[in-house]
Amino acid sequence: MDLRKLKTLIDLVAESGIAELEITEGEDKVRIVKFSQTTAPAPVMQQAYAQPLAPAPEVPVAPAAPEGHAVKSPMVGTFYRASSPGASPFVEVGQAVKEGEPICIIEAMKLLNEIEADKSGVIKAILVENGEPVEYGQPLFLIG
Repeated sequence: MDLRKLKTLIDLVAESGIAELEITEGEDKVRIVKFSQTTAPAPVMQQAYAQPLAPAPEVPVAPAAPEGHAVKSPMVGTFYRASSPGASPFVEVGQAVKEGEPICIIEAMKLLNEIEADKSGVIKAILVENGEPVEYGQPLFLIG
């Protein structure tokens, strides 16, 4: 069946009051179904909603996320907490840092780029796992 016939059939269904059209032509079979936003839901759905709902269980409120200044990735690459695989991390949560102090490395195109704290304070959270890919502008640390 060629596309012009198919388009004509679609237009026919759209303009008419019919909801469904099925045509078989040789080995070709086309079924066009018109859906409407005003179509009533199936009776099964109506019965499901007619039943009263049980009250939702109380969910404990999670403690507020740490707040502070977000140090964001200046590039796309791979995040590393230490200068080499066996070395200790540049910073840990709770550690005081000074502006300009290296806090991680981002590897981009085989180059290791030291990322420095852009604000003095205490590391409140490390938001990325070691070896994880990061995007430009993605928050890496929270400094409070």
